[in-house]
Amino acid sequence: MRVVTLRDPASSVAAEFVPEAGMIGTSLSDAGVELLGQRRGLDAYVTAGKTMGIPILYPWANRLGENTYTAEGVTATVTPGENGVRADPNGLPIHGVLAGYPRWRVTAESDDELTAELDFAADPQLLASFPYPHVLAVAVRLAERTLTVRTTVSATGDTAVPLCFGFHPYLRLPGVARGEWVIQTPPLRHLLLDGRGLPTGASGPAPAREEVLGDKAFDDAYDQVPDGAVFAVSGGGRRLEVRFERGYPATQIFAPTAEQIVCFEPMTAPTDALRRGGYRCARPGEPAVAQFSIRV
Repeated sequence: MRVVTLRDPASSVAAEFVPEAGMIGTSLSDAGVELLGQRRGLDAYVTAGKTMGIPILYPWANRLGENTYTAEGVTATVTPGENGVRADPNGLPIHGVLAGYPRWRVTAESDDELTAELDFAADPQLLASFPYPHVLAVAVRLAERTLTVRTTVSATGDTAVPLCFGFHPYLRLPGVARGEWVIQTPPLRHLLLDGRGLPTGASGPAPAREEVLGDKAFDDAYDQVPDGAVFAVSGGGRRLEVRFERGYPATQIFAPTAEQIVCFEPMTAPTDALRRGGYRCARPGEPAVAQFSIRV
C-alpha cells in the first residue's frame, strides 16, 4: 500500500495518508515527533477494523442500536461480519463499513494536498449496507501547521443521502504524562448514554471546560456543537487544536485511562441517528460538505 506524505511548506509538520487502506490518516508529526495514537497499527486496522490515526467512520459514526434502519424512505439491514460491517462487544454495528476499504481513487495529489474519492454505486457490497448511490470525496491539505480535512458527499441517484458519518482523530502528547494533559472544550449539550453506548434521549448542559485530564475517563456524547468550535489538548509546551469548521454539530469525546490518547470526534449527527433521525442530507444536485482541521 502506498503511503502519501504531505509536508507543510512553512513548517516541520508532516502528515501521512494511505488511500488504499480506507483513506486513513496514519501520521501527523512535528519535527519527527508523532502526534497521533498508533494503537495496534495499520495492519490491525486493515484486517480487523481496529482504529488508529485518523480513520473515517462511514456511513455511520459509532454504533447503530439495531441491525436494521429506515432512513429517507429506504430500509436496510446490516449484518456484522458481512459487507464491511463489524460489531462492538455488545454485537452492535460500529463505525460503518469503510475500515481499510481499498478502492479509493486518488483524484489529485501534490506536496501538501491529497484528494481521493469513492463511488458507492460502483460496489454492490457497499450499497447492501448503505443503499444510497453517491460519491464520497475526502480532500486533505497541510498548510500553516494545520491539517484540514474536507469531506464532500454528492448524491448520484434520486434518493437523498443521510449524513451520519464522522472521523476519529487519536491525539497524543508524547513526553507528557496523560494525567498532566489539559483539555479544553466549548459549551455543549451532553447526551446521556445507556450501558450499550446509545443515547437515552435525556440530555443536559455541559459548560465550557478547561481542566487537567488527570485520571478522568471519557466516552461521552455531545451535540449542539457550533461551526468553528475548538477542542484542544495541551501540555509540555505543545497544543493540539481540533476545529469543527462546518457541518459537524455532534461529537464524542473519548479518553480511556488505559491509553495515552484523547479524541474529539467530529460527527455529522449523534450516535444512532440513522435509526433515530436528526441528521441532514446530501440531496440530488446539492452536494454536502463537512470540514474539520487539526492545528499543531
